[in-house]
Amino acid sequence: MTLSTRSNFADPDSAYRMVVEAHRGLSGDDSASLDTALVLILANHIGDAEVLRDAITLAKRQIGSAAGSTISTKDCK
Repeated sequence: MTLSTRSNFADPDSAYRMVVEAHRGLSGDDSASLDTALVLILANHIGDAEVLRDAITLAKRQIGSAAGSTISTKDCK
């Protein structure tokens, strides 16, 4: 399996809002805990270490892009 970087949601905006709303009213620590739990649950659901490795690489690159470097999702499989 390879990492898919295109949306698999019929309504990606709704999915994004769902995640944002899940954080509403949480403290910073609880919000970070929710993110951690979601990542672990979804990583387990995927169940593929190579896909997880590619996703981690992409996420780290995107963090770097916020600091001024550029990234394209086509850099990942």
